[in-house]
Amino acid sequence: MILVDTSVCSLAFRRRRSGSNEPDEVRIFRDLIEADEEIALPGIVLHEILSGIREKAHFERLEEALAGFPVMLATQKTHIEAARIANMCRSKGIAISAVDCLIAALAIEHNAQLFTSDRDFVYMADHCALRLFESK
Repeated sequence: MILVDTSVCSLAFRRRRSGSNEPDEVRIFRDLIEADEEIALPGIVLHEILSGIREKAHFERLEEALAGFPVMLATQKTHIEAARIANMCRSKGIAISAVDCLIAALAIEHNAQLFTSDRDFVYMADHCALRLFESK
């Protein structure tokens, strides 16, 4: 299972570029979809990617494009693990957002790899059981 972070979704769905200007993450994401890999979105990522869209038609197109991905929702257990991750990182001098800790906790809970371009997760992974997706 591969859980996709907001950073990758944003590149793929909100900042569309094609050809040689396409970021590697977008190409890899497309390849994963075409290979029928098991991909899911954290519920908070769905929220983040749909937030701030001014045009109703654009919102609806993006909502439709994301509808094909399963969504993983956080439970009380997930939130408690996210707090543990935040506390561990803070004790090591690493400031990580609550949302990123929640995404990491979801990935850990579901034994999923996290596909992200956000470097904060690299620092976090050094201090918890988070596994990051690395393309081959």
